[in-house]
Amino acid sequence: MDEQKAQNGQGDANPQGDQHQQNQTMESLLETESLSVELPQVGEIRKGVIASIGTNQILISVGAKSEGIVSGRELEQLNAEERSALSVGQEVNVYVLNPEDSNGNVVLSFKRAQEELSWENVEKMIAEETVIDTKIIGFNKGGLIAAVGTLRGFVPSSQISSIRRSQASGDTPEQKWQKMVGQPISVRIIEVDRERRRLILSERSTNPETRSSMKDRVISELEEGKTYSGKVTSLADFGAFININGADGLVHLSELSWERLQHPREILEVGQEVKVKVINIDREKKRIGLSLRALQEDPWKHKVEKFSVGQLVEGAITRLTKFGAFARLEGDVEGLIHISELSENRVEHPKEVLKEGDVKTLRVIRIDNEQHRIGLSLRKVDSAAFADKDFKMLTRDFNDPDEPSPSDDDNKPE
Repeated sequence: MDEQKAQNGQGDANPQGDQHQQNQTMESLLETESLSVELPQVGEIRKGVIASIGTNQILISVGAKSEGIVSGRELEQLNAEERSALSVGQEVNVYVLNPEDSNGNVVLSFKRAQEELSWENVEKMIAEETVIDTKIIGFNKGGLIAAVGTLRGFVPSSQISSIRRSQASGDTPEQKWQKMVGQPISVRIIEVDRERRRLILSERSTNPETRSSMKDRVISELEEGKTYSGKVTSLADFGAFININGADGLVHLSELSWERLQHPREILEVGQEVKVKVINIDREKKRIGLSLRALQEDPWKHKVEKFSVGQLVEGAITRLTKFGAFARLEGDVEGLIHISELSENRVEHPKEVLKEGDVKTLRVIRIDNEQHRIGLSLRKVDSAAFADKDFKMLTRDFNDPDEPSPSDDDNKPE
């Protein structure tokens, strides 16, 4: 009878084993799924879907192992109108405050997401010279305050139109500006400083006919490669805008200095007079590319003038990559040993030959002043092709150590 049950599939051959196998399968599935999930990071903006709306919390699915939560102070910041606009299943932008709280939930914020996206938007607006139609929402002793999306921008009195200033009367800010609160205003963004939460606006520069005709005239007169005097009109994370003869040109962050900068404010301020070189003119898009760096002496040339192709140098290995190893020479000069220059034998990865911190004798095989690169070789240290140069260097050091190094003409192997 038992045999018949087993044949008919009715017997419990090994229920505990089947259950164990199912558990293992489920664990494997969960493990695989968790590995494929990209966990949220602090400061990240994610798209999520509202899973539930409660009195004290809102749960949002953000593709993590657990749901995200908006609660406490973050929830209190939403007014009644904003809360009523939310619904289950709605897609929303959220900012990750904490990837995991004590209960294992991702802590999220609606307001921070709106704010960060607004800053990204105004950075685009300043680059595109967008005119924003908005309204005056406040004032202080220095000027007016206007709304730009969810952000508040400041219009200094010097940037308020002459017509509006002529309507202002009185000695106190209240007497001058109070009656203007609620009035419409058209502005352009002239400074964005995301880190300081600083947004400066101008009403004076919004006359489209004047700005367009003036820019056309200036662009027709400018010449690439020439140097002009200008005034800094606005700063943004990606660069600075300089006004030349009535038209704004952009100095990208990378063209401000030979040194690495985090923000233009490190060397510039609005209103500052500077000399710039025109490096690009796009007449179709009416864009002017400028450079401060092009007028500065390239410090790289001084750093590498003591090196020559074929020279033997000492270098400390600073990092390894799949394509080669970087070595620090004198000062802060770094060179690259391409993987093909590590050994006469085939090398799959530099770690087979080197490790970080090693100090090695290396051969300079290339100096690219344009790209600021030095090519180094480990395998050519004992190369016969450079024997003549090595002999000359040894003779020079022995006879007169102050004698200049052999020229690059001596570096070419026969």
